[in-house]
This record gives sequence, C-alpha cells and structure tokens, in this order.
Amino acid sequence: MHQIVEKKRLSDEVFRLRVEAPLIAEARKPGQFVIVQTDTEFGERIPLTIADADPAAGTITLIFQVVGEATHRLAALQEGEGIENVVGPLGRPTHIARVGTVVGVGGGIGVAPLYPIAQAMKRAGNRLRVIIGARTQSLVILEEEMRAVADELILCTDDGSRGRRGLVTEPLREVCERTPRPDQVVAIGPPIMMKACAEVTRPFGIPTVVSLNSIMVDGTGMCGGCRVTVGGQTRFVCVDGPEFDGHAVDFENLMRRLRAYRPLEEAAHERCHLELQIEQHEASKKEGRS
Repeated sequence: MHQIVEKKRLSDEVFRLRVEAPLIAEARKPGQFVIVQTDTEFGERIPLTIADADPAAGTITLIFQVVGEATHRLAALQEGEGIENVVGPLGRPTHIARVGTVVGVGGGIGVAPLYPIAQAMKRAGNRLRVIIGARTQSLVILEEEMRAVADELILCTDDGSRGRRGLVTEPLREVCERTPRPDQVVAIGPPIMMKACAEVTRPFGIPTVVSLNSIMVDGTGMCGGCRVTVGGQTRFVCVDGPEFDGHAVDFENLMRRLRAYRPLEEAAHERCHLELQIEQHEASKKEGRS
C-alpha cells in the first residue's frame, strides 16, 4: 500500500498526488512512468508519468486528469489513504545531454511529464525555452514551476484568457525561425498537438522528441496494447518508449487506436459524475436531518 501524503486539485478535473514510494523515488529518471491500480482485484491499471520525486522524503508526484472510472476512483482518494499498487519506474528515460538550446512544448496535462525533463535539460547546461498551452486559464498547470527553471517561458491559451491567444505551434514556429535555431524540441501533450509540433519542426530539420501515452495494460511489453508504428515498424510504448522521434511516429494510427475506447470513457465519466452528485445530495439531506 502506498500512502497519499498530499493531494491538491489543480483544476476542475486535474489532480496532483504526492505518494509514498521510496524505491521508485530513488530510482526514477526523467521521462519514466509508473502504473497505478487502486483495486488489485478488479481495478484498471493506469500509466502515469512521474512528474517529480523526492528521494529524501521517499515520495513521487503524480499529476493526472480524470477521464474514466479508474481515474475517478483515484481522484476520490484522500490524504492518508493508500493506492494498492504503484509499479515502476517503467519505460526508457529521456536522453539528457548538453546540446545547446532546447525547446520544451507542453499541452494541457502534458506539462506534467515535461517538467522533470525541463529540469534535467537545464541542469545539463542547456538554454531552455518552454512553451505551455491550455484550452483556458483554469487548465494551465505548473506555470510557476516552469517559470523558475526556464530561460524563457511562453504561455498561450486557446481562448486568450491567459498569455497569448492561440495554439502552441504559433510560438514554436517563431522560436524555430530565430537565429540560431533550437538544437532540440521536446513536445508532450495530446497526439494532435504533438503531430502539429513535429510538422512545424520538420522543415527546419530540428530533432523532435515526443512522449506517447497509448493504451497500456501490463507495462512490460507482453500484452501489445500499447503498440505504435514508428518509422514503419511496430514499437511498444511501455518498453521501447515512451519517447520517440516525432518525425517518424504514425500519429494517425495512434489516434485511431486511442479513439477505440473513447465512447466507453465518456460513458464512465458521465456515470461517475452522476454517482458523485447523488452521493453529495444524500450527504446534504443527512446533514439537514441532523
């Protein structure tokens, strides 16, 4: 059992948990993830990137968005309660090297896995530019943390409620047009965003790394659920990734596979919201009677 020592709600459906996992905190490297399971008998296994770690305290930080039943159950846990299974660190770590200027692009919840990579790239001696994007101001996460580590931070929202109005691809193109050009781009977020970023950097010949979050079950390469096509060959995100050359990823194939369970996720999301409303209503009635 892994105790939750801190819980914070970052937006309506985004949560940050600090969880006791001393061995993982000691071993983890930027880019790696864990698989969590709130119920070992019937619970779904959820891959979550390690957004931060404190080896001295023996804790890891997980940031996730509520999208289906399993993440609803995770979000319902409170400080002092425990997560039954936390397995990791999994996946190949990010290749960290001093290359010159690195641009990190994070979209939505993708800012969380980008954060430890940005920290490591800066520690390696790179000049670091970070671009954060979200649909609206309330969905912006880790702004201050990124501002503290980046040499330059560009913030944009789709509706213009914070920072620039527009998509992350617009400032990314501007940065790529500067002299000298960036030496590497790391883009993490929704697949459509990562695809768009890769298309922006392609004509400039800038190496572009993306981190994929495909359907995953066991995390060991055995089930094949996380398979993706990269450079015309099948790769498994859990053991070959999660990071790949963004110019070689077949994003259309990835997005088709991710859409396969979208109706089930949406139905579970609505059902869990309804159950929560009923629970809150019953609790209010009970308080009224007392």
